[in-house]
This record gives sequence, C-alpha cells and structure tokens, in this order.
Amino acid sequence: MDLSLEVQPRELRCLIGPNGAGKSTFFKILSGGLKPSAGSVRFRNQEITHLDAFRIARLGISIKFQVPSLFEQLSVFKNLHIAAENHFGFADGLKRTKRMLDRIGFMECADVPAASLSHGQKQRLEIAMATIAEPRLILLDEPTAGMSTDEVDRTIEFVEDMTKFSTIIVVEHNMDFVRRISRWVTVMHEGQVFAEGPMSEIEANAGVRDIYLGRRRTRSNVEGE
Repeated sequence: MDLSLEVQPRELRCLIGPNGAGKSTFFKILSGGLKPSAGSVRFRNQEITHLDAFRIARLGISIKFQVPSLFEQLSVFKNLHIAAENHFGFADGLKRTKRMLDRIGFMECADVPAASLSHGQKQRLEIAMATIAEPRLILLDEPTAGMSTDEVDRTIEFVEDMTKFSTIIVVEHNMDFVRRISRWVTVMHEGQVFAEGPMSEIEANAGVRDIYLGRRRTRSNVEGE
C-alpha cells in the first residue's frame, strides 16, 4: 500500500474502489488493527502509527466493520448501553442509550435480543454503537450492506447528522448511497489513490470505469495511456 490521504474535521468522505483495492486494510491501519511497514498515521496532529487499537479508540476513533459484531444474546438496549457506559459511566450511559434508541427508531425492539434482528437492523445497531460516544473520527465499512431502501434512507439521514461533531469516512459499494451522501469521493486501486473529486467527476472518469470492469491493472498503465 502506497497511500497518502488527508481528511478535514467534520468532513464526510466516501472511499470506493474494486475488491482488493485496499480499502478495508486502510481502515485496519487507521484503527490500529494492522501496523504499516512504512509511513505514518496522524490524528489531530498526533502520531498514532504504532499505538494499540484500544489507545487509538480512546483518542476518539471508532470503527464499524463490514460484518456486524454484536453481543447477539444481549438485548438491543444492552448492546447500546455497553458502548455508552464504556465512555460515560452507567447513569449517563443510560440517558444516551435511550436517546440513541429513539434516534434510530429502535424503541419498540429495545428488549429484543440482537440475534433476532435482520441483517440490515444489525448494521444500523452497530452504526449506533460506533457513534454513540460522538467520536472525532468514525469509520464505516459498508454500512448499508443488507439494508432495505427505507433503512438506507434512515442511515443517510443519521450519518449526515453525525457530521455536526464527527469526521466520517465511509467505504461503500452501493453507488446510489455514495451518490446521495458524498461530498468528496476518493477512489482506491491497488493500495493507491487513483482519483478524487465530487461524484459527478468520478462517474465521468473513464479510468475509474475501467478499473471497476477489470480492464486496467495499474495506475501507471492508466496514466501512461
């Protein structure tokens, strides 16, 4: 991976690219799950390259992975409260959990075990868990996978609202979602930034279309043609 990327405070950035482009690897490096062999990662002017994942989380970086990871035998309420209590303590965590349940429209299923939720509902619950502490940076890996149209609409509204206090980077294959939510799009290919710009420019980029269709193998090949 040879990636240079800078994101501004409270920016909503969409990160797209074909399978194997390095998007999930990039998220793992940002959140401390992987350590880069070279280069550095800076967060709010602080070097975090070699910090453990739990220390990075304490600095205000939260990640929602592609596959939901919930306490499936616990209720929706308890899943949210665990995430809130970890940052705010028991009593304040309860208040924030109740507010979040209302925001995501889960009041009626608060006592339902997480295991009984649909895949789309699990996605929404994990997004809520990742954002309940209002972290400085939120990483969302394919947040709309398995969601219904209505759930996607709710997620767009929720994510846009979160930019009031958080920077958000979204990795997503759903181009309709990216088109509706994007302010700036970064295209990755083979661990590099291939193109950046508003979605209208990205969609008009012939090179971007070609890498999605598998017609071009390397960035240098595209730039050399």
